[in-house]
Amino acid sequence: MRFLIVNTDYGAFLRQLYSQHSTLETAPYEEQMRARTESLFGVADFYSRNLRRLGHEAWDVYANNEFMQRAWAREHGLPVGEPRSREGAKYRMLKRARGLASNTPLRFLKPVLRPLLHVLDSQQAWLYDILSAQISHYRPDVLLNQNIGLPSRFFQEAKSHTRLLVGQHASVVPKGQDLGVYDLMISSLPNLVDYFTRQGVTSELHRLGFEPAVLQRLGEVKKSRLVSFVGSVFPAHASRRQWLEYVCQRTGVEVWGQVNGLPHDSPVANCHQGTAWGLEMYRILQDSHMTLNHHIDMAENYANNMRLFEATGVGTLLITDWKENLHQMFDPGSEVAAYRSPQECVELIEHYANHDHEREAVARRGQQRTLRHHTYYERMQELVDIVGRHL
Repeated sequence: MRFLIVNTDYGAFLRQLYSQHSTLETAPYEEQMRARTESLFGVADFYSRNLRRLGHEAWDVYANNEFMQRAWAREHGLPVGEPRSREGAKYRMLKRARGLASNTPLRFLKPVLRPLLHVLDSQQAWLYDILSAQISHYRPDVLLNQNIGLPSRFFQEAKSHTRLLVGQHASVVPKGQDLGVYDLMISSLPNLVDYFTRQGVTSELHRLGFEPAVLQRLGEVKKSRLVSFVGSVFPAHASRRQWLEYVCQRTGVEVWGQVNGLPHDSPVANCHQGTAWGLEMYRILQDSHMTLNHHIDMAENYANNMRLFEATGVGTLLITDWKENLHQMFDPGSEVAAYRSPQECVELIEHYANHDHEREAVARRGQQRTLRHHTYYERMQELVDIVGRHL
């Protein structure tokens, strides 16, 4: 089978990636893709490389990476202009105009904003023009969209170039999208599988995993951090914020990730060390004796996120929030530690901080479980079986 995997990247990550490679923005497409893959951010090439190991053809596309996408377009004979990123202040002004418009009733918008918004919309055309050309070029059997926030109307038009349109999602469902455009929705969250099914969309469970090749990039490390937390704190993480504030008040946890909207005197702000993407994130996890996890609110009572497998995969003791399906992936108490309250989380941190051999034994068993049952090679075998039932 032929797979085309469509994804997007955080703007903050892209800015860091290109700032670290001064000439990357003008490099050939494959060189830019190689730098993106080697960053190990998100799922990197974990899907495509393992699909190829299984004998399939697979390609990755990062639809909002303008430098890389325009390089692909040039190399395939498509007319393209200069990346808008070079326009700096002009683009930021237009973006602020759109932000104002999205929060203001249309009848109150000053007429001067309308032409600015039109310009901004026209500047987005490159994204869909190039992505459409890529779908037409690769003509995949399976078009896997890992960002269902991209307009469903675009994928409705793209369906003629693929046999199966699959959406993948495990977070807050974006409003205003026609999910019926997808032939299949996959999710690592059981409650979202149920939600999609109730919406009349065929849906199946497909979990996340760990890529063992990451260990080759990391090498050996002597752990120097007692306990870390790597993750975002956004409005969708209300319970995570409350939990983390309690933990930060009582432990020396290092907090890494995007943290927005916190007062300066917040215990979380005082523990915040900055952001960590890809390889740097894995190094922080591996360098920690223990690392913490807390799921997004909409996960309800289900465990599903990437940290489950990233932390155990690098051999660090994972202390995660208890969920009713956690035992389907790990044995709580033997392979990971699970808490039911912020107070119990702190108790587990204190316990394992004082019991080195027990902590190391749990971490070792967790890693063995992940490398045995939760790799992306295993996940891609499952994906092939899933899509095969729907082709």
